[in-house]
Amino acid sequence: MIYPKIPLAQTVVALCKAKDIKHIVISPGSRNAPLTIGFTHDDFFKCYSIVDERCAAFFALGIAQQLQEPTAVVCTSGSALLNYYPAVSEAFYSDIPLVVLSADRPKHLVGIGDGQTINQKNVYENHILYSANLKLDLKDEKNVPEHEELPIMKSLEDKFERLLGLQKDIQTHNEEEINTAINVAKLKNGPVHINIPFDEPLYERVDALSVTPKNINPKVKETEIEDYVLKTALEDWNSATKKMILVGVNQPNQIEKKWLDELADDDSVIVLTETTSNLHHSSFFPSIDQLIAPLSEDQKQELQPDILVTFGGLIVSKKIKQFLRKYQPKHHWHIDPKQANDTFFCLDNHIQKTPNVFFEAFLPKLTHVVKSNYKSTWAAIKQQRLKKHKNYLEIIPFSDFKVFSYILKSIPNHYILQSGNSSTIRYTQLFKIDKNIKVFCNRGTSGIDGSTSTAIGCAVASESPTLFITGDLSFFYDSNALWNNYIPKHFRILVVNNSGGGIFRILPGHKNTENFDTYFETNHDLTAAQLCKMYDFEYDSVSDEEQLKSSLKSFYSKGEKPKLLEVFTPKHINDEVLLNYFEFIK
Repeated sequence: MIYPKIPLAQTVVALCKAKDIKHIVISPGSRNAPLTIGFTHDDFFKCYSIVDERCAAFFALGIAQQLQEPTAVVCTSGSALLNYYPAVSEAFYSDIPLVVLSADRPKHLVGIGDGQTINQKNVYENHILYSANLKLDLKDEKNVPEHEELPIMKSLEDKFERLLGLQKDIQTHNEEEINTAINVAKLKNGPVHINIPFDEPLYERVDALSVTPKNINPKVKETEIEDYVLKTALEDWNSATKKMILVGVNQPNQIEKKWLDELADDDSVIVLTETTSNLHHSSFFPSIDQLIAPLSEDQKQELQPDILVTFGGLIVSKKIKQFLRKYQPKHHWHIDPKQANDTFFCLDNHIQKTPNVFFEAFLPKLTHVVKSNYKSTWAAIKQQRLKKHKNYLEIIPFSDFKVFSYILKSIPNHYILQSGNSSTIRYTQLFKIDKNIKVFCNRGTSGIDGSTSTAIGCAVASESPTLFITGDLSFFYDSNALWNNYIPKHFRILVVNNSGGGIFRILPGHKNTENFDTYFETNHDLTAAQLCKMYDFEYDSVSDEEQLKSSLKSFYSKGEKPKLLEVFTPKHINDEVLLNYFEFIK
C-alpha cells in the first residue's frame, strides 16, 4: 500500500480509519497533499473531490446528517478553511459531527508574508466543539519549536538522541489531540477542527508506515436523572391542566412510538410538531403557523400553557415564538443531553437526557390522569383551520402558495425531502406531509448558502431518492453545488422561481420601489436552464397550474440523469396570497 512519507499525515489517516470515519471530502490543494495521498490510497475510505470548499463542507454535512456519524473535510492552507465556516457553524447549531482537517504552513512560515498563509490556529473558536492544533514533525534542526531550542551537543549522536526525544513528545501530543477531537465529535455530535502543519517536501510516498498511533476510545459517563429533579417534575406535571410539548428538528424514528402514544392519550397535553420534527400522530398538531396566527389575544391567553416541554433542534415558526414569549408558561423544560436554549425567556429546567431516556423514567411514574379540555379546545381549532385551508386553496390563483400545495402532495412516500430555507421551509410548514417522507433542512443557522450542497450530500449517503425544494435566490447562490461528480440519477431539484427574494415582500417595508427591488428583493431574470445544460441535468420548466400538474407526473420517474423542474410564479401576488391566507382562516 502507498502511504505519505510524513509521519503526521500517517497518524491523522490511521486514526481516522481506527475511528471508522469512512467518508472523506477533499478539496484539491498542495499543502494537503500528504493527507490526500493517505486517504485516496486506502480502499477503506470513500473519497470525494469537491473543488469549492464551501460546497464541499456542506456536501460533507449532508452525508453526516444522514449517516449520523463523523464525516471529514480536507483542505489546503490559507482562505480554503475559511470557506468551510458556514458549514461549520451549521454543524455547530444542528449537532452534526463534521471533522475539519486543515493543512497548514509550518510555524516559521506564518506571519512572514508567505503565500496562502493565514492564522489558522483556533480560527473557528466561537463555533467549534474542539480545536486541535498539531505540531510539526521534526526532520532537522530548523523545525525545532522555539521553546525547545537545542543546547550545544558534544556529538552528533547526542543531537540525534535529543531530536528523537522531542519527536516522541510531539508524536504523543498529536495522537492525543487527534483522539480527543474525533471522540468529541462522536460523543457530542458537532464539528471539530484539526489543524495540521506540513513542511515540504509534501508529495513523497513510502510503502510502509513509520508510526503506529494509539486509538483512544471515548469514555461515556452514564448518569441517572436526579431524584429531586424527577420528583419536582412529576409534581408540577400532575398538577397542571395545560401542558404543551413543542418539537423542533428531529431525526426520523428517533422517539419510541410507545411514548408518543402515551402523550397523545393525555387530554391535558398537546404536541405541536414542526415539519422538521419528523413526528407524526393523528392527535398531534402540525402546521403551527396555521394554528397560531389567527388566534385572538383572548384565545392566546386562554390557551397559555402551564408547562412547556421542548426537545429537538431549533424552531422555525416565528408565530409560536411570539406566542410563548408573550404568554409564557410557568415552567419550561428542555430535554437534551447537550444544551438548552432559553428561546422563550422562561427556561427553568434543562433535563440533560435524550427524550427516550427521560420519558422512560418519567411517564410510567405519573400517578393519575388530569381532567382537562386543553387538547379538545386545540383540536376544535385545528379542524376549523383545516377546513378553511382547503377552501382557500380552491379560490386562489397560481402562486407560490398553490405551487407548494401541489408539490408536497406529489412527493412519493419513499423519498427524502430536503427543504431550502427562508420561504421554502415556511410554506412547507403550512401543509401536511406524508408520514413516510423524511424531512430535513439546515435550520442551525437557517442560511441559504449551502442548502443545495447539503441535499446532494444527503442524496449520495442515502439509499432513498432525495427531492430538494428551493427558492431561486438560494439555488443560484449555491449553484457551484452542481459542480459535483457524485450526484445520483434519482436526485431531484424543484426550484420555485419568483424572480427574487419573495419573502421580503411579506415583511414590513416599502414594496415596489427601485430601492426595495434592488437591495431587498433582488429582482432578476435568471433561469436554471443553462446551469442544467452545463452540469448535465434533465431540465423542464412550467409557469401555470396545468403545466405543473402535468410535469409532476413524470418528474419522479426513473431517468439517466438527475432532474430539475423550475416553476415560475408571478412575483407580485405571492405576498398578498400568503398574507390573505391568515386572514381567511380566522
